[in-house]
Amino acid sequence: MSSAICFDFGNTRMKAALFLNGSLKEIRVLSTGDVQEIEKLLIEFPAKKTILSSVIHHNKDIEQLLAQKTQFHLLGPTSLINFTTPVGKPETIGADRLALIAAAVDLYPQQHNLVISSGTCITYNFVNNAHAFLGGSISPGMQMRFKAMHEQTALLPLISPSHDYSLIGYDTKTNLLSGVILGMAAEIDGIIGSYEEKYANFNVQLTGGDLSYFVPHLKKRIFADQNLIYKGLYAICEKNN
Repeated sequence: MSSAICFDFGNTRMKAALFLNGSLKEIRVLSTGDVQEIEKLLIEFPAKKTILSSVIHHNKDIEQLLAQKTQFHLLGPTSLINFTTPVGKPETIGADRLALIAAAVDLYPQQHNLVISSGTCITYNFVNNAHAFLGGSISPGMQMRFKAMHEQTALLPLISPSHDYSLIGYDTKTNLLSGVILGMAAEIDGIIGSYEEKYANFNVQLTGGDLSYFVPHLKKRIFADQNLIYKGLYAICEKNN
């Protein structure tokens, strides 16, 4: 029986995806992500293999623990991956972006893929059907936009995301919600349109924690998959362990 845990340490949350025989069984949100919490998880779910994708400064003792208890791989520039990176500085590609592209190539190997991840930032990641990651773009995420408007003005409040608004906002809060969320949806549609002018046929995959706010407003055809990064981490884990 094959078992694996894929750890994703992001700017906002730390999560662990539990895989059994290649199938995603559960996603755990870690409260602290410290050594003690991960040790308890390994007792509860004794994985044979683990992988860690981290875009934060995590405790290096976690790597030592995982290496002692499992076949462990730290995702980074030297990882074996299922695509090439003919970009300016491949060593600067974030671990999260590597995982997303790996998932796209693993799921749709014969097609061009544009992977859009909406989290702290929005990342646009394009890999062609020759499995070459050509790059993409990065723009501010939803929370970053709300925070910037609050911090860079005297009177605008810091608000939380909500689905309760319309195109024409009727107060300050709904004006902010409409501007940020519908503006981001228009941005995403616009970027997809720009790729359509250059590439005749490609998949668009949308993922990330803010997924639910944008999908209803997108006009372009997309595949929404909240768990795409974990599928990519598992594919890389299998290739490196």
